[in-house]
Amino acid sequence: MNTSPLVLASTSKYRRALLDRFGLPYTVQGPMIDETALPSEDPIALVGRLARAKAQAVAERHPQAVIVASDQAAGLGRTILGKPGSVERCVEQLKSASGARVSFYTAVHVIDHRNRRHEAHVDTTTVTFRALSDTEIRNYVARESPLDCAGGFKVEALGITLFDRIDSQDPTALIGLPLIWLSGCLRRAGFALP
Repeated sequence: MNTSPLVLASTSKYRRALLDRFGLPYTVQGPMIDETALPSEDPIALVGRLARAKAQAVAERHPQAVIVASDQAAGLGRTILGKPGSVERCVEQLKSASGARVSFYTAVHVIDHRNRRHEAHVDTTTVTFRALSDTEIRNYVARESPLDCAGGFKVEALGITLFDRIDSQDPTALIGLPLIWLSGCLRRAGFALP
């Protein structure tokens, strides 16, 4: 059984709520890295690079811990949809996604110092948005204010009404942390999970 401290390298309340499901004690440490995409960087490369950078930044401060870091981006064609940050940007993102298929890439990077292991994973979830009217979009944004969510919606709440379908191997990935993969990784690191 692994007795190393578990650290979530994230300030996301959504990732904390997901990790809470495991019932393992852990602490939270903000990674404080630059999350700017590199020129011509595709979403898969972006989230993989950022998850790794977050884990490494926190690992330097916690050399005896198991570090869990994650990052997520949405891709609509060649456009990366991030966290909108403002009502108008959120409305514009949802307008561009209306009637379209959007791929969400959620990367996880785990550093296990004691066992000298790094593990990484990227989950892809495809969301098919239904055709949304401007009124529906504005009403949704006003009710839920999903300004801190990649793609501009909260699937775990009212955002589920925006879709025709979701294709995923792990429904928690769309919220921000693929727990199916992560539970296996933590078991391999020696944590007691059923």
